[in-house]
Amino acid sequence: MDDNGFDWGTFLRRWQDEWVPSEDDAEELAEGDVTLADLALASPPASEDEVADAERRLGTRLPPSYRGFLLTSNGWTLRDDSIYQLGAAHEIGWFGDPFSMTPMYRQSLDERATEQQVLLAGMWERALQLETDSDMSYALLDPGDTDDDGEWALYVYKGWSGEYPTRYPSFRAYMQRRYESFHAERAQLPEFVNDTTRARDADVARAREEALSGRWEAARELLVVAKRYGRPGAGGMLGQLDVLAQGVGHGGMYFGGLVADPRCTDELVPVMALARARDSRPHLDARRFPLGVETDDGVQAAADAILARVRDGSYRYAPGGDFGRAVAEAREAARWGDTDGAWRVIRAALPSWSPPAPGLLAPLGLLADPVLGPVVTRERGRELLATPRAGRTGTVPEPVPDVDPPGLSWLAESRRWNAPYGSYRCLWVEGVEPDALPGLVGEDRSAGLTAPPVRPAGWFPHDVRRQRAESAPWEDRAVVAVGRTGSGWAFGFDPAARTRGPGHFFVSPAAEASRGGGRAVVLWIRRGRDDLPAVFHLSVAERGEVLYAFTVRGTDVERSGPVPEALDPAGVLSGADGTDHERRLLAALEEELGLSLPRHALSEGILPELTTRSWNRAPREGEVFAYATVSSGRPRP
Repeated sequence: MDDNGFDWGTFLRRWQDEWVPSEDDAEELAEGDVTLADLALASPPASEDEVADAERRLGTRLPPSYRGFLLTSNGWTLRDDSIYQLGAAHEIGWFGDPFSMTPMYRQSLDERATEQQVLLAGMWERALQLETDSDMSYALLDPGDTDDDGEWALYVYKGWSGEYPTRYPSFRAYMQRRYESFHAERAQLPEFVNDTTRARDADVARAREEALSGRWEAARELLVVAKRYGRPGAGGMLGQLDVLAQGVGHGGMYFGGLVADPRCTDELVPVMALARARDSRPHLDARRFPLGVETDDGVQAAADAILARVRDGSYRYAPGGDFGRAVAEAREAARWGDTDGAWRVIRAALPSWSPPAPGLLAPLGLLADPVLGPVVTRERGRELLATPRAGRTGTVPEPVPDVDPPGLSWLAESRRWNAPYGSYRCLWVEGVEPDALPGLVGEDRSAGLTAPPVRPAGWFPHDVRRQRAESAPWEDRAVVAVGRTGSGWAFGFDPAARTRGPGHFFVSPAAEASRGGGRAVVLWIRRGRDDLPAVFHLSVAERGEVLYAFTVRGTDVERSGPVPEALDPAGVLSGADGTDHERRLLAALEEELGLSLPRHALSEGILPELTTRSWNRAPREGEVFAYATVSSGRPRP
């Protein structure tokens, strides 16, 4: 930090002039133990000779910002921290590591230690101690940790905290932070009004206009500073920008006093509820939902109800007006897999969003909706912030790219999230809506689709899917995620088929599925390994009859019906390395039948589900079906 041009006199006089007693100070004044004169912050300036004498005694020239400070005020009282008094020039001295911190810090160094960690380990023995009164705390300037301007880093070590020291790049940076903290400590006092508070409040108002006009990064810079000064509304607005820019779960979930405003409940509380619901620690369920500020009973009751809906997956973000109608349209698109189309609808409607309360900057409630929340990726959150809203004008940002790749080839990506067992299968039906699939292939023809299970953060859809325990050993019911492709095919996708692929009792569900109208396609792929060949099965049916099918196991091919040349494995798979067979087959299906799957909706687990009838038939008379169960546990004595 270049200290040239910094006016210590103006800075320190402003601090002294703005000073008002804290609550503790006011008590001391009321009891008569101290007077206002006793509470003065500044001291008379040191002379050049006094500073030079200190430098000769210490054997070093003091860093620029600290030297300039002493020549303006020879010491300073800090009443709002664990450092109470900064000493005068004749009182400072080398720390000398009286508590033997150096060996402890050096012991933790290894080959991965950063430069900063190495500097900290050596700081204790070479640091200059500045404070003369404190609560077991130390202000230490380190001549070994310097910058290009000759400034020494300042470390504050609170001996009672058990934490690492806090580092500031210079003495000036430390004093600036203490000044900001002084303001934050008194921000709620009604009589604490001065030029600085008025300037920072103006920054908050300007940040709001910048944010609603799409200039969110400029708004954030203003709010970061205003928050350090404790200005009302700054933290709540900054929290909104950070959640959309970084995503839920990155950093704290803090919206300040805005949460207590009932007009903000539907935008802010759902996001807080989502962050809490994703924390799977059981002991949190029994505790009251903490909102971070005092609220009335109505807001708390509404928050508890929202948390319950977020936890069971029934929460729906439903704002009013034109934006609310766009949200409903987007949800209908996303619930069947078209997350890119859903985002286009939301994007177009963003200018019509209007904040129900002045402190709100964006439609945060979107993030907690179980269907629409995953649509708003981190990149789209930033696009949302960069889009003018609430009647403001500004430059419209370039649309971020769609997240779904076309077709099916993405399924062949190695180490995919959705093939943990090396096997996946899918059913497509042409000319029917997704909610018709239960009547065609469901285990219960009269049952509808079920909502996807709620999963904690970090879990994949297949980790939390419900499994049937009462099935017969030969049965193979698939739990499929149901949706619609861009070309209008309904689909059911099982990303984690646990069986070894189609076997002797396999009966393709394509025939039954095709009774609904158009064609039906079944694809089942199991990747090979050293002891197990790869399996590729494809069957296509129409009007209840299988038109053609083939199953490739290693180098063996079983086929029936006239397989089109574009799909014939003899041509599609010939001449390719075994690892490329899957990609070639998927590309052929894209080209010949126009099939696709929505990767983002499947990876986020937002699609409704269906448990199908068994993909295996029952063993016939004379047929043998063998199976084994493996259990683990302690052996009986």
